[in-house]
Amino acid sequence: MLGAATVTLAAGLSMTMTAYGAAAQRVGYVHTVVHAGQARNHQTPPRHGDAEIEALLRGLPGTVHVTADAWVNLHLAGHPQPIQGRFLRGDSGTLGETVVEGRWLRGPGEVVAPSAFLAKRGLEVGDRLTLSMGRGRAEATVVGATMDGAADLVQADWSTLTALVPGQRATQYEVRLAPGTDVAAYHAAVRAADPGLYPAAKSATDRTTVAVIGFASLLTLLLGTVSALGVFNTVVLDARERRRDIGVLKSIGMTPRQVTAMMVTSMAALGAAGGLLGIPVGVAAHRLVVPAMADAAGLALPAFMVDVWRGPLLALLTLAGVVIAVLGAFVPARSAARVTIAAVLHHE
Repeated sequence: MLGAATVTLAAGLSMTMTAYGAAAQRVGYVHTVVHAGQARNHQTPPRHGDAEIEALLRGLPGTVHVTADAWVNLHLAGHPQPIQGRFLRGDSGTLGETVVEGRWLRGPGEVVAPSAFLAKRGLEVGDRLTLSMGRGRAEATVVGATMDGAADLVQADWSTLTALVPGQRATQYEVRLAPGTDVAAYHAAVRAADPGLYPAAKSATDRTTVAVIGFASLLTLLLGTVSALGVFNTVVLDARERRRDIGVLKSIGMTPRQVTAMMVTSMAALGAAGGLLGIPVGVAAHRLVVPAMADAAGLALPAFMVDVWRGPLLALLTLAGVVIAVLGAFVPARSAARVTIAAVLHHE
């Protein structure tokens, strides 16, 4: 039961973290990010203007969507600490941001913010904010909360940035490519069009996801091994107690393979029962662990990342207890099957 519960928990964690990693990295939504060069970073400044760069990228073969981003520091009225603003222009609705409450941006005067940002400042979806930068001020309504764990970030339409800082340039451009587009060739085309543009492929791997799945896999292996050793010990003791019975069965013609099958099958039945009991324990543990992990990281996960269980998967996980029992029982069962009739009679 312990082994089956552990396997169930690990499977749930892996599915949750895989879904989280894909959403965090926006896999399939953004394939490459093009940065505009900056002299202070010893880079070549772009030869084209902001709007020209966006038009250039849209005109390259393979481009499907382009969203211009500008990241600036600003202030939220009533709060002394500065925050970071991400202002979007273009196809922002195609970025694949995960919204856990409310909706995504639709136009001017709207902002979305991570749930951690709202919780830190006691705000809710629907509240009004006043953003300021220097002498510029802009009013906006919180229309959605995102999964992002950043506690000092707001995202808004480009018109809000124009109200704060007219003439601000984009710092990067997020691009979705058509299926089958060669990313390396696309990057070469971007650099050829303007040496001041620095494209970088968007990673499809989230380090947090890899770490959690690796830890869950290691935990499963360790506890599964402990469970199998428990079965091993049980079968060894059972074989010693049943030496006479095994000898009698072999004397009337039972082969070593049949003895092995008999002992392994008896433990497999217990393994099936343990699997049936372990699955609800593992599901319950998953529903406790995942929200606790999300709260610790300041995240609000959407329902589909928690409700990962499906009937076929649960049916497959039932076999976990059987597999653990069979692995633990096989070696001592084989050893017991090799005992000779003479050795049993001598022991008697």
